[in-house]
Amino acid sequence: MSYLLRTLTKKEDVDSIIRDTIDKLLVLRFGRSSDSVCLQLDDILSKSEQDVSKFASIALVDVDSEEIQVYVKYFDITLIPSTVFFFNAHHMKMDSGSADHTKWVGAFHRKQDFIDVVEEIFRGAMKGKLIVNCPLPPERIPKFQLLYKGV
Repeated sequence: MSYLLRTLTKKEDVDSIIRDTIDKLLVLRFGRSSDSVCLQLDDILSKSEQDVSKFASIALVDVDSEEIQVYVKYFDITLIPSTVFFFNAHHMKMDSGSADHTKWVGAFHRKQDFIDVVEEIFRGAMKGKLIVNCPLPPERIPKFQLLYKGV
């Protein structure tokens, strides 16, 4: 399903989509088109694109592209898929009960979970917030362990 969504492979493309997406939430999925969990998330994103099109834009970012590595390092994309949200070029964060509020790690369990998250972040952004609480119950939030290097 990744062929249905815009795929970004250059740093300039990511820069411009972040800068040029105004008054809409930008959803960037960092991952690989060959990964099974990424394909599961891509399926949910492509099915949801029409439902959220009035207030969100969705794009895929290929983490294997050499030019994208600056973003992979900046957002600490170590687990894929990782989904990052922007509103008017501001990085939006979400408290989902994990130590990392900067991105959503893993796939959503169902289409409505993704729509709920996007709506919540958009509502918070319209109110001027840069971090929002996750609207999903804890059992539908992917669990992962953060390992801090050199701490």
